[in-house]
Amino acid sequence: MQLSNEEEDYNLSLKKFESMLKTNKVLFFDSEEFEEIILHYLDMGKAALAKKALKLALDQHPKSTGLKLVQVEMLVYDDKLDIAEKLLNELYAIEPTNEEIFIQKANIYSKRDQHEKAVELLNTALEYTDDYADVYNLIGMEYLFMDNLEMAKQSFIKCLEEDLDDQSALYNVVYCFEFLDQNLDAIAYLNKYIDKNPYSEIAWHQMGRLYYGVKDYENAIRAFDYATLIDDEFLGAFMEKAKAYERLNKYQEAIESYSRTIELDDATSYALLRIGKCHEKLGNKVLALKFFNQTVHEDPLLDKGWIAITDFYVRQKNYQKALFYVNKALAIDNQNRLYWKRYATINKNMNFFEEAEFGFRKAVEFGDHELDTWLFWVDILQFLGEFESAIQTLLQASEYYPEENEVEYRLAGLYFMIQDNTKAKFHLSNGLRLNFDNYIILEDMFPVVWTKKMVQNYIAKHKK
Repeated sequence: MQLSNEEEDYNLSLKKFESMLKTNKVLFFDSEEFEEIILHYLDMGKAALAKKALKLALDQHPKSTGLKLVQVEMLVYDDKLDIAEKLLNELYAIEPTNEEIFIQKANIYSKRDQHEKAVELLNTALEYTDDYADVYNLIGMEYLFMDNLEMAKQSFIKCLEEDLDDQSALYNVVYCFEFLDQNLDAIAYLNKYIDKNPYSEIAWHQMGRLYYGVKDYENAIRAFDYATLIDDEFLGAFMEKAKAYERLNKYQEAIESYSRTIELDDATSYALLRIGKCHEKLGNKVLALKFFNQTVHEDPLLDKGWIAITDFYVRQKNYQKALFYVNKALAIDNQNRLYWKRYATINKNMNFFEEAEFGFRKAVEFGDHELDTWLFWVDILQFLGEFESAIQTLLQASEYYPEENEVEYRLAGLYFMIQDNTKAKFHLSNGLRLNFDNYIILEDMFPVVWTKKMVQNYIAKHKK
């Protein structure tokens, strides 16, 4: 690759400076060379070398404003804000129209969380600068700090009017639009931007994301297509395009797009999992399993991978295999409520009720408070004849679902089973009040209770 003259000079300056440090000879550099050397070391995070270069620079050029501004930057970097401000005031007395002085002052106010004052100074800098884009970008950032996203958005738009290729400003504009829930406005803005800058893959990609956000998957795919045409190694765009194809049930196209992300970079468990899901939707069971297995091999901690394999076998009604995989998953993470619920459901399907009861109990213990989990658990406790435990469990469930007729009818049935008629009637009347027609739960689940004259009379009375 051919270096420009400027880059060559810059590299020579750096080499010359570093050889000087080794030999302890003092060589002469002009002030601009010194500025570049110091900023280079700052960018590299080599603060000690930057300070050494600054000291030599100021020895050779004690009156250089440029170097003193670099000194200010380093003082701010070290949080020595008061000294930096004093130096800026001295510089301002000499060069009151130097925009860099206002920018550095703004930086100091920003560090002190005085963002309005920083914006004021940056607006003054606009009067003296040639680099409007940079200043508008800084103003935008200050507005972001103040959570004033409307003004931030306007500033980043102005920045892009000055410099179409400023990618960080482009990302920030879209961020502001999205944060303000103005997705359609953002799409309109990007359409205009693309008219001026049609080869911006970032703009096309962001537009695709926005279309995806408003569920316009056809247009999302069109935008991602342009992004990947401009940059055929744009991993993010291929990934998003695949997701949009999936939403449209175009599973073959989704697989191709996910596969491209694997060609571009190491396979991610996410892409492997999605390819597996697409194959399953297409009825390619062998391929689906192959990719699910690759998913858990790639990332054994990704619960979605184990769940995909387990659910695959459950759908095939191959409970033996499903149980094998859910046990493997539990061996890796035995506090995962999604694993425990599946463990319980599979055991229930295999008529292993003790194990199923244990699984539902664990699922709840680790935070699964879904209504169906409570009800499955209680139904198994009832089946096992553990009425007291079933009642305690339902009372716990009722804290999460205080007005749930399915809980009330079961409580009524269980209290009748243990001959506590007062509590049974209380819960039965709650159930009838919440959903009269669901009294068939009693008939289905508690046939012994259902045949009692007292229960029949109670329901008949409520019907009137």
